Amino acid sequence: MLNIMIVGGGCANCKKLAEMCQELVKEQGIEAEIEKITDYNRFPELGIYVTPGLLLNDQVVSSGKIPVKSTLSRWIADAARTAERDT
Repeated sequence: MLNIMIVGGGCANCKKLAEMCQELVKEQGIEAEIEKITDYNRFPELGIYVTPGLLLNDQVVSSGKIPVKSTLSRWIADAARTAERDT
């Protein structure tokens, strides 16, 4: 199962990124757990210093911006394949 972490304090960009991830997972029929990390003390240990941050399967893929939808879609699909292969 794909693990998606949205890291941020709940700002508009963090919410937008979470919505995009939920939409893309649904569109692609991917089984995923989407977790929103809002505890600022955890950000550095996750490797996020600028929000919003995005981790796929515990790997930082984006920080400080919202990726374009096509790029995010590709990242999610690739990470889902990797997660499936590793199980």
